[in-house]
Amino acid sequence: MQSLSCSSILEAVLFAAGAPLPLSKLAEIIEVPEWEVQEALTVLERDIAAQERGIFLRRSAGGYQLVTHPSAFPWVQKLAEKIQPTLSSSAMETLSIIAYRQPITKQEVEHIRGVRAERSIGRLMELELICEMGRKPVVGRPILYGTTDLFLRSFGLERIEDLPALPNIDDIKKTLDDDQLRLFEEMQETSDSAEEE
Repeated sequence: MQSLSCSSILEAVLFAAGAPLPLSKLAEIIEVPEWEVQEALTVLERDIAAQERGIFLRRSAGGYQLVTHPSAFPWVQKLAEKIQPTLSSSAMETLSIIAYRQPITKQEVEHIRGVRAERSIGRLMELELICEMGRKPVVGRPILYGTTDLFLRSFGLERIEDLPALPNIDDIKKTLDDDQLRLFEEMQETSDSAEEE
């Protein structure tokens, strides 16, 4: 049986893992020093690029992951259209608020959205896009929510700080309906007040 190069072994491991793996974990799995893993990742990245493959190596959520190439998006999108969406618009709104305002309580999410958020938060917890981050030190000690590593991977982010900045309200005012505008203004107000604190 032909022996595989270190970069080929890494490719197999990353493909099988699906989720990002840190350098230390990769070194532990294939039983070589981290510097050797780093060199093999460089070789793997170069080989994938040279062969114009449909995947590429990406650093994400503090690790390395094989993902589909952006140029393949039109075809991957067709696949996504065949799969039932897992998030409703209300769950997506709730996820956006949590991502930008974390850590945040359910009551604070409901204040921003203007509607109850139990079902959306439950669905996001079920999909492991958000998690409990502790308790707020106020009366009743409500649960604080924040995003997970799975959220980062799902949206192609390495860190939460890589979220795009919220646009200027004057630039998008004409594109929003009344509910969207109210929600956006509420997020801006709470974001401004948090910065002042």
